[in-house]
Amino acid sequence: MGAIVPYLLLLFNGFDRGRFLVICFVMPRRASPGRSGQQRSAAQLKNVSARHITAASLAPVAMSTVALANAAPAPSVEEETKQSLVEQTMGDAAERPPPSKSENIFMQIAVHPDGTITRPVIPSVQASLDAAVSSRDVPLDASLGTYIRLYLPTSSVDPPSTKLPIILYFHGGGFVIFSADTVFYHASCEAMAAAIPAIVASVNYRLAPEHRLPAAYDDGVAAMLWLRDAAHEDPWIAAHGDLARCFVMGSSSGGNLAFNAAVRTKGVDLSPAAVRGVLLHQPYLGGVERTPSEAASEDDFMLPLEANDKLMGLALPVGADRDHEFSNPAKAMAPEALVGLPRCLVSGSDGDPLVHRQREFAAWLRDGGVEVVARTDRAGFHAAELFVPEKAEELFAAVREFVHGGGEP
Repeated sequence: MGAIVPYLLLLFNGFDRGRFLVICFVMPRRASPGRSGQQRSAAQLKNVSARHITAASLAPVAMSTVALANAAPAPSVEEETKQSLVEQTMGDAAERPPPSKSENIFMQIAVHPDGTITRPVIPSVQASLDAAVSSRDVPLDASLGTYIRLYLPTSSVDPPSTKLPIILYFHGGGFVIFSADTVFYHASCEAMAAAIPAIVASVNYRLAPEHRLPAAYDDGVAAMLWLRDAAHEDPWIAAHGDLARCFVMGSSSGGNLAFNAAVRTKGVDLSPAAVRGVLLHQPYLGGVERTPSEAASEDDFMLPLEANDKLMGLALPVGADRDHEFSNPAKAMAPEALVGLPRCLVSGSDGDPLVHRQREFAAWLRDGGVEVVARTDRAGFHAAELFVPEKAEELFAAVREFVHGGGEP
């Protein structure tokens, strides 16, 4: 699977009751926790093999800490990767008691009476120049603790002088959890940079509820302006990047953020940068009236309905409901806001509780005159690309076609 496969995937709901499942995948270097404005885990990833897929169950962990078990190599990787990882890891899951919602990592976010919260600590990874995809952090706004992690593929670009498109990327997490250096988002960005190939600029933005929306949107706009004001001075972008081919992309809440950042800057002259498209993968949207997929998601293993509502409630302005324009733009945002928006890829999965909301959103974009490329994974789930190598490959193929081909993925 090479460098396009994430090396650590943390399932948000344990397949064994009361346990988390960690799957280690291939990446050609060792990873260790790095600095960020978010909390850090003392755990480290050690001796991650570039040839093996390994899995280990974790015992229940206390609030604010997620420990990593040492992973042992699994045999016959070539044969195992031919199967669905979901099928591999589920095993005899049908005979086990279903996991409780309290085991879901989003449900472990503790909200205190004074309005503060405690998050589970998720392993993070330092940027590194010693990899097939080099990475390093550049400041965005030091006073806010925001930064951009750049990813430069070094082994998949032929010839090396090729100018690469730039993908400004926003991670997911319901606006409440995770960061640019969270281990599975770091791995995914490394993989995407190599697979497209492209320079990926992953934005570490402020989280709610300490910084409720629109704070993350403001950080997204700042990142867009960074493309105009500072990116051309970065040595990697100056030497290898094509600022005339910039794309704005986000996954889950990052998709919501990418859309809003693009809307807020569509009338701004960003030259020498030019945004050629917006990629919204499983954008995190909501509404007061439940869609069929939301109503059926009470026990969804990745994004149960209660967790969905919890995250949205922590992210929205105090007193706002899910029909606020930050959650339900198709209902609350004026159609004029879409005028001039670049073409959009809207990517979803039938197994995602948000899929009906995403289809409505894509239709609303089309009705507003936006050129939309719609993609639906018939056998996926929310954030599947972080957990199943085949799904990552499918998503990256769609991104590659949208970025390089300009046509239907």
